[in-house]
Amino acid sequence: MIEHNFPSLKNDRILKAARGEPVDRIPVWVMRQAGRYLPEFQEIRAQHDFFTVCQTPELACQVTLQPIERFDLDASIIFSDILVIPQAMGLKVEMAPGVGPVLPQPLVDPNDLSRLIQPNVNEALKYVGDAITLTRHKLNGRVPLIGFTGAPWTLMGYMIQGGGSSTMAKARSWLYKYPEDTHKLLQMITDVIVDYLVMQVKAGAQLLQVFESNGNYLDDALFTNYSFKYLKQISERVRKQLKEANIPEVPMIAFPKGATMNSLKILAMDQSYEVIGLDWTVDPIEARKQLGANVTLQGNMDPCAMYSSQDEIIARAQKMVSNFGKTRYIGNLGHGILPDTPISSMEAFIKGMHSA
Repeated sequence: MIEHNFPSLKNDRILKAARGEPVDRIPVWVMRQAGRYLPEFQEIRAQHDFFTVCQTPELACQVTLQPIERFDLDASIIFSDILVIPQAMGLKVEMAPGVGPVLPQPLVDPNDLSRLIQPNVNEALKYVGDAITLTRHKLNGRVPLIGFTGAPWTLMGYMIQGGGSSTMAKARSWLYKYPEDTHKLLQMITDVIVDYLVMQVKAGAQLLQVFESNGNYLDDALFTNYSFKYLKQISERVRKQLKEANIPEVPMIAFPKGATMNSLKILAMDQSYEVIGLDWTVDPIEARKQLGANVTLQGNMDPCAMYSSQDEIIARAQKMVSNFGKTRYIGNLGHGILPDTPISSMEAFIKGMHSA
């Protein structure tokens, strides 16, 4: 087992909630909490390209710590991006101002699979592991550190579309035109993800989240075949490799944004993941009823509700806790925090969660 001599953890609420143990108050963190809504983040971005921040452990660590210094959060999440995996597999990824990520040479048809490489993750993505190790030390045990990855289907979408898409039509057409090659591509991505997540735990990540951000483009049959199949494999293989390396398991979160309730049930009943993240369209009471008592739920405030008054945000957060219940629940938004969200809204959201 790797020994980093990390400081002892002082706040383990989120780990307890993930495992279904009682907590003294609801743990809360926010997707993209280290990011554009913070003026101190904007200062760093004014000096450095986005991927330079990701690839420089000292900068990634500094940005990861910014929301922890400012807010009473119960977890940190390493500053990185899901598209570091397509980069490691040989595709160019650029962050275009006002547009977002762009892959100028996307995969057009299965012949393009030959352009992809199966990287040595410990070398190609070493900067993420280094950032995690550095951040664990700098956190000094204040809160746990979350590592993450995009899910195979979500990464496949970017690799084929060449960026974000409102229809995901090119990527979805592969599911019908090239089913065998789709599985080949998804398996290639899955193999990289497994090594990547294991590396993150070895580097010091105490919790892992898998972002299936394009879950809303799949019906139940497609979700089962092209998303769940690989989410399950990731969980099983990561746990197996950690066990073989004599490293304790860490809780895992799946966030299938926009997935149907039936798809969420498939995931929940399998129990591959201790935690399921829910987007803001899911009713908390219905989710509790449908997904059972053996899974922790995370979410799911509408990010746009953060433009409400502070009193309204506090009330909404408290109502969410009331609806989800205080057992097996982690407070969060239903997607990433928006760039112009007021700082006071974040403070109100955390206060509402913690006071419920």
